[in-house]
Amino acid sequence: KKRLVLATHNSHKIQEIQQILKEFPLEILTMKDFEDFPEIEEDGDTFEANALKKARVIAQQTGYLALADDSGLMVDALDGRPGVYSARFAGEPTDDTANNQKLLRLLENVPKEKRGAQFVCTIALASPNGKSVAVSGVCPGYIAEHPAGSGGFGYDPLFIPEKFQQSFAGLSAEARNAISHRGRALEKLPAILPDFL
Repeated sequence: KKRLVLATHNSHKIQEIQQILKEFPLEILTMKDFEDFPEIEEDGDTFEANALKKARVIAQQTGYLALADDSGLMVDALDGRPGVYSARFAGEPTDDTANNQKLLRLLENVPKEKRGAQFVCTIALASPNGKSVAVSGVCPGYIAEHPAGSGGFGYDPLFIPEKFQQSFAGLSAEARNAISHRGRALEKLPAILPDFL
């Protein structure tokens, strides 16, 4: 079995990825399986640049195939911000509530038809020999005027996906995964993975 290292500490992401890749002859490892992992600075100006950087560094460090992702929220009225700065939009340390409050402040008095937004997730695969590829998934929607729902994390309480009335945080995990940007990017993994096996 080939080993694949998931470059994340997020247990939800790990479960989701394991589920999608269960058909492949892979032994899936996570950051917990390694000691002293370097903190990788996400200094790219696109999700793809950050995801590829993380996957390449981890493939080099571990000698195994690595998978990393970068994702965030792009708001039309803010020219695509917060984008790659989604997690640290309101500054460090990262704080979901502060980020959501800042977003609502910036969108004050912006009418619904101009509150369009999309969650974007880019997933990168890299092998120790330097080969890498990235795929992206997008979930379109808009930003609500008030947070609602208790599920999810980040901007989920403010993001209403297309064709839904509830926010991401108001949907069940199954419903969210079925339409999420991460789910849509992950769906493309089985097509690109064989080139690395």
